[in-house]
Amino acid sequence: MKTDQDIDEGLVKAYLAGDKKAMAALVKRWHKQFCDKAYWMVKDKDVAKDIAQDSWTIIIKNIASLKHPKQFKFWAYRIVINKSTDWLRIQSKNRQNKIDYGTDGSGQEITDTDYSQLKTNLFKAIQELPEGQKAVIKLFYIESYSIKQISEMLDISAGTTKSRLFHAREKLKQTLKQKK
Repeated sequence: MKTDQDIDEGLVKAYLAGDKKAMAALVKRWHKQFCDKAYWMVKDKDVAKDIAQDSWTIIIKNIASLKHPKQFKFWAYRIVINKSTDWLRIQSKNRQNKIDYGTDGSGQEITDTDYSQLKTNLFKAIQELPEGQKAVIKLFYIESYSIKQISEMLDISAGTTKSRLFHAREKLKQTLKQKK
């Protein structure tokens, strides 16, 4: 009985030998899973379909470099995941650029007074935190120390550092929501 890997290996070898129908069989076999994997990451069906399509372009272009045809599934999934990650990275940069250029996500312009008010509220909220949480927040966000460095400086475990950071963030979120 042939395994999925054996089937993939046979199709890849057939395609490399010139059988165009073998690629069509691979596409039929894997396209939906590639769309599902991309959707799982990007949470947008149309984008997921585009990512799967772009992934197939890369797969077809580079399939000759696949050293172990039995590993097609894992190799192809890696391409889909990388394309999805690239898309997420671009979206994150685009959101950051909107903020950097003085607009919020809705296209509304953010004024300097909005920023200064938010900054003032944030500093007040940080001052209201318990000492342990305040120290962790300042070291992590203002001084840019890692969790490990903070835990060593404060002589607490990394887990305690993470916990204090989490609880401080939650308190800050609540405080800032109330001041809106």
